[in-house]
Amino acid sequence: MFAAGIVTLLGAIALTHAAFNCPSKDGQYEDSKQCDKYYDCIDGIASEKLCPDGLVFDPLNRKVNKCDHVFNVDCGDRLELQPPQPTKKCPRRNGFFAHPDPSVCNIFYNCIDGEAIEITCTTGLHFDEYSGTCVWPDSAGREGCGVLGKKLQDGFECPSEGQVDSRGMLIDHPKFPHPDDCQKFYVCLNGVTPREQGCSDGTVYNEEQQRCDAPENVPGWLEEFNNCFLCSEDWYKDDDKKL
Repeated sequence: MFAAGIVTLLGAIALTHAAFNCPSKDGQYEDSKQCDKYYDCIDGIASEKLCPDGLVFDPLNRKVNKCDHVFNVDCGDRLELQPPQPTKKCPRRNGFFAHPDPSVCNIFYNCIDGEAIEITCTTGLHFDEYSGTCVWPDSAGREGCGVLGKKLQDGFECPSEGQVDSRGMLIDHPKFPHPDDCQKFYVCLNGVTPREQGCSDGTVYNEEQQRCDAPENVPGWLEEFNNCFLCSEDWYKDDDKKL
């Protein structure tokens, strides 16, 4: 019985080695089913290897270490993965992962050997797990984000698309004109939280400059300002009567 057990064990080991046939050239070769498994072939003998948990094998990578992040590798039909080895904030020991709270879309974690480094996206962007980068909210397509859906009483809400300046840089706190009152405007704090603001008497909001300005500096100001100013005058007259 003991001898038979040894034979069975040796047979299993032999089958493990025979499961992958090494090409004539030494090197590292992918497994046909498991994306984080590969074979290191030396002199025709295959040694089964696993990438660190969270990384997958890239046969096209010319580096000595061919294990890379999932979003950099086309696994094709190699859909299987090793069992995860999660830590507190890392679903797997390595990789980029979204915040566990689905309403927090602008924070993610870079996990290295199970240690999580918290990273915050640039204002107005959301983390996209498929690319491992921060992108515009509509590109990320994430649902349940706490920064979306905030509205003022008049119905204004900050656009999901970020606003950029003339240099192509993202504006941290973009402003938008009020549709009915030329002396008012909206500011979106951090690109997501709406607030209504007002210009001082005698000035109007200049959409091009994103600030309050003298009416003569605002293109097409005359008709708009007259309508707005008449409304303001009526308000002051009514207020004077109250005094």
